[in-house]
Amino acid sequence: MATQADADKATKPQSKDRQLWGYKPSWLDYLLSALSYVLLAAIGLAIWGGWGEMRLFPITFFAHFATIILLLALNPFILLCEKGTPRHRLLGKIWLVTMIVTAVVSLFIREINQGGFSPIHILSVFAFWGSWQIYSSARKGDHKSHRRHVYTLIIGALLIAGFFTFQFNRLFDRWLAMAFS
Repeated sequence: MATQADADKATKPQSKDRQLWGYKPSWLDYLLSALSYVLLAAIGLAIWGGWGEMRLFPITFFAHFATIILLLALNPFILLCEKGTPRHRLLGKIWLVTMIVTAVVSLFIREINQGGFSPIHILSVFAFWGSWQIYSSARKGDHKSHRRHVYTLIIGALLIAGFFTFQFNRLFDRWLAMAFS
């Protein structure tokens, strides 16, 4: 026979589990969230600056831009919200699917290397592998590995790669210059 204490226990969040999961954002969560917004703002300005040229590019570029924008916008919500909740899990699934779509779409962007793959496509493989690591570590309940894989993918595939799109006279670099001219 269930008692009131059993009913209360079933409805209350388990604070010990929450502590183990580490739902308090770390300094790195705040830093990655801020950098995501900085990169998101830079991409927005670049797209605004290059709006007139956008019609010259294939649809794969737009799909790639859209998925990256969604990933960057979701980063702070996922990194700073309480972990293990239905909201965190839903946003995490959306983020993972979007990351995989980003990697798939990037395989069809080959203008840099005259129709062939270029070294930048290694990031697609990294994104597939990292997405699987994030998913499998979350399913196993290995919170430490899960967090490490999330950080690695955000830092490597989104932030470092994203900031390099504004270097070496690449598309966003030119478009950002156009926004300020």
